[in-house]
Amino acid sequence: MASLSGCFGEGNLPMPADEEIEEKFESYSVVAPVDTGINVYHDRFRLNETYPDWLIEGLGVTMTCELTQEGTWQERYEADKADCWDLITQEDIVYFPGTRIIGTSKDASTNIPILDDPNDGHGTAVTGAVLDANPDAVIFFVEGFSDEAVLAAANQPLVDIITTSFGPIGSVPVPGIEDATKVAVVEENKIHTGASDNTPSPAIQDSTAGPPWSIGVSGYAEEGDDQKETMSGSYPDVAADWTQNLPNHDDTDGYHETSGTSFATPRTAGILSLVLMMLRADAEDNLTGASDVYNRSGLLVQGENISITNADIRHALNLSGWYPTFTTWDPTAGTMPISPVAPCTQVGWGVINMSNVMPIYEHLAGISAIPDRPADVELCMETNQNIRETYWN
Repeated sequence: MASLSGCFGEGNLPMPADEEIEEKFESYSVVAPVDTGINVYHDRFRLNETYPDWLIEGLGVTMTCELTQEGTWQERYEADKADCWDLITQEDIVYFPGTRIIGTSKDASTNIPILDDPNDGHGTAVTGAVLDANPDAVIFFVEGFSDEAVLAAANQPLVDIITTSFGPIGSVPVPGIEDATKVAVVEENKIHTGASDNTPSPAIQDSTAGPPWSIGVSGYAEEGDDQKETMSGSYPDVAADWTQNLPNHDDTDGYHETSGTSFATPRTAGILSLVLMMLRADAEDNLTGASDVYNRSGLLVQGENISITNADIRHALNLSGWYPTFTTWDPTAGTMPISPVAPCTQVGWGVINMSNVMPIYEHLAGISAIPDRPADVELCMETNQNIRETYWN
């Protein structure tokens, strides 16, 4: 770790050796939400610094938009329209200095590329959920609901995690984005978090949450009665925070409370992103992604004494899951009590929230191993994985 010595303090006297200033190693993690668009004008996405050149160049930025920072949302948009929004094409990757966002659009029907539709807001909320878990995540945002949109993130060497919160209603067994997420995970060694449906349907056959290479996320009533949200997919990989307070899409500083697996899923992506940053800081790993383009050979964390893969992250995530007791269930809350028998069929490996961060990190860092899960849980989730592999392969 570098240090600064020989500096001059007050009165032009040399700084004592015991007051040397250490530079903190800065690690990064890139999360790619694929969704409706994003409100780049919202304060939640502001950053009072610019990203390093290696990150901007590595993400293939073709255009920079300097955003207007004064006035209402509409006034800012109008001020930037001619020099930014009217110029962006589907081939562009745009950096918005002063924000955490690099974005691109693969939605041919969009009226304003990258910017969230005034009648929607889904993508803005999804991205807010990522940052609620990891406020320092770099956002590579892709607008679109398609294989092409997912592949735009999959083919970015520096992207660590792709999160998607769209798919067939009711988890009906129809093709979706599974071909693209398979490329992202199996070929490009990224992590994919996919939302299960907002119905009690099993997540196994859901094209977003079900493929065995994806981490399927259901809903959990955190800060409520600690039970499964009835209207969220069953037998997923994990369950995460169902209700959150997330940024608005049509103003610069407002928030709203909203619920769904759409937001539990990016929250999980943010948690894993935070763990990656912590491990990279330890390893003094100054890159992101796992791409061979940067000689990372499938390693999401690469250091002198540490090597972490997607599979390592996923195993630690599974070990860290936990089951709430059904005794806290409130029959009036609209939730489903966590069964003491085979709770895995409801919430998979269990609940994932910010309490899981340190156990996952310490396990992967070799500080304190998480114990194995009970045999019945292992068998239940091994069965889950076998069904998914048979179905999707």
